[in-house]
Formats: sequence, structure tokens, C-alpha cells
Amino acid sequence: MRLSDFDYELPPDRIAQEPLSGRDASRLMVLDRTSGSLDHRVFSALPDLMAPGDLLVLNDTRVIPARLWGKRADAGASARVETLLVERVPEREPAESGARARSTQVWRVMLRGSRRPDERIDFGSGLTARVIAREDGAFHLIALTPPAGQSAQEAIESRGLMPVPPYIHRGSPDDPPDPRIAMDGERYQTVFASSPGAIAAPTAGLHFTPALLDRLRARGVGVESLTLHVGPGTFLPVRDEDLDKHELRPEAFAIPGRLCQAIARARAEGGRVVAVGTTVTRALESQATPDGNVAPGTGRCALFIRPGHAFRVVDSLITNFHLPRSTLLMLVAAFAGRERVLAAYAEAVRLEYRFYSYGDAMLLR
Repeated sequence: MRLSDFDYELPPDRIAQEPLSGRDASRLMVLDRTSGSLDHRVFSALPDLMAPGDLLVLNDTRVIPARLWGKRADAGASARVETLLVERVPEREPAESGARARSTQVWRVMLRGSRRPDERIDFGSGLTARVIAREDGAFHLIALTPPAGQSAQEAIESRGLMPVPPYIHRGSPDDPPDPRIAMDGERYQTVFASSPGAIAAPTAGLHFTPALLDRLRARGVGVESLTLHVGPGTFLPVRDEDLDKHELRPEAFAIPGRLCQAIARARAEGGRVVAVGTTVTRALESQATPDGNVAPGTGRCALFIRPGHAFRVVDSLITNFHLPRSTLLMLVAAFAGRERVLAAYAEAVRLEYRFYSYGDAMLLR
């Protein structure tokens, strides 16, 4: 298949710019993978769509406030630099000297507005960075130095913003204050997030509330979690029409033994493994054993799931509506069939579903 096989038309006003007031108030399109039939529910009805013995698998990664706005130290206040922290990396060289070197961290980042090695960036409140080098593609290495008396992590938490995707429009520091930025700090995070390290939310999990999870457990549905730190591998666009030329950037994952035991138990008792999101699906399928169970462990996942993939673990999938030509849409098409999924998307557009991160959800079963 080609990249253009995963295109569809979406009116811009269908892209949700903020979440609904209630997490589980979003709409839920239910797609039967066998018949292609569609049903339209509310997300809070999810327990009615699951059976005792089913196993719900969540991604407990926590989004860090990875977007930093700064200015070039030598170019005046108007030269803004937008920085997206991607992942911390081992230092390749001493970033600074003296006492500050002990707290300086080296990060792989995506930069907008700055590219020169040795350029200095001032993020305010004493947090600064030096550009070390450019890597392949859109990535740079920077040495990030916090102010005296703070760790780098503390400085990031105090200065950073939630890295909502670019199709969710938020202003820069030069624009009038946007009250939705404060709201993003809570709502662009799942209620079960516990392991910091993601730079994008596992958005299928945004629909859950503690009360909804309690109702699922009361119905006899198991609830377990893994960790996959969402990074550029999830959201970077596919550039080549030939899908064989696209490689996902690896993302760190951890699958605990408890989850693997729960999957084996659900399978033995006839329950379904229900993945909450494409990140959970990729992690589980990357660690699948020949008998349909999952091997525990940690590592980096770069599995590119597209039509033709033989699913060995996941029986049902909860997911949001994804961008055209994205690897996420390709995964959903692999799970339920390209024609069927694109037809469901066309129906979602017609019925004015809300799309993307803050939008509505699908259950594919």
C-alpha cells in the first residue's frame, strides 16, 4: 500500500481545540470488524460494551511539560526560539564547567527558530541552554542548565508548557494570554498517568475517569497498565509515498510481569485483550509470543503496524480519530481494514464527530 491510500478529507472545524467538560462525555463510535456495522454511543457507556473477564490495558506514561519558549541570547527579545524536549541523552561532552556542570543535562530536542551550534538560548528565570550539534532530520542536542538552587527537572516543570500538538492552536508568549494553556496542564494528561517521560499524550486514555474505571472493575473487567513513552515515533509524519521507506523512531517501553500474567489468564478464560490506544497496541504486539501471550521486559519499540500485520495479542482497540496519512491511521486500518475504517471516518465527518487529541473515540471490536 501507498501513503496516499490513507488520505481523507476533514473540514478544519472538526478538529477539537479543547476537551469537553467531562472526560467520559465524548462520543464513542463502535465499529464491528466483522460486519462493518456502526453504533454510536457515549464513552461513559463503555462498561456496557465489555464483558466480565475482558482485560483493559492502559498506558500509564505521564506527559512532561516539554515545550519551552526562549530567545536567542545574542539576538534580542524578538528572536523567539520554540524548543520541544524529546528525550534526555547521556552527555557526549562536558556541557559546562564548574558546579553548574553537575546539574546540566543533555537533551535531544526539536527546535524552531534556532540552528547554530554553540548558540545560547535563554528561557527565562535562569534556565538556559547551549546548542551542541544538529542530528539527523529535525533534531538537535542541547545542554540545558538550570538556575542555581534548582535541578533541571524542577526548572522544566516550572518553565515548560504541555506539548499539545500543533493542530491544537495555542499562542506564543508574544500573544495575549490564552486561558486554555492552564487547562491543558490537567486535561492533556490521563488520570492514571504515573511514569514521566512522554512528550505527547496517549490520547485514547484521556476519556477515562476514576469513576469509569471503578465501574469497569465492578463489571469484572481487569485493568492493567504498561508504559510506552510517546515520542516522535508516534507523531512524526510519513514523508515517502513508499511505506517501506518509513522507519519509526524507537520509543521506550516497559511491560511488567503482572500484565503478562493477566493477559495469559484472560486468554485462558476466554476474555478479550482490549488495548487503550495505538501505543499500547504497538507495545503489546512488539512483545507478542507465538502463543498470543506477551513477554515482560523493557526496551525500545519501533514496530510499524500497517495493513498486513498479523495481530497476535490485541482483540479490541479503543482509539481516537487520527490524522490523514499518519502511522496511527495505518495501524487502525491494519486492525479493522482500510476500506472499513475510511468509511467509518467518512461517517464520523458527516455526523460531526470531534477529531484528534481532544476529540471523540472509537471502539473497534
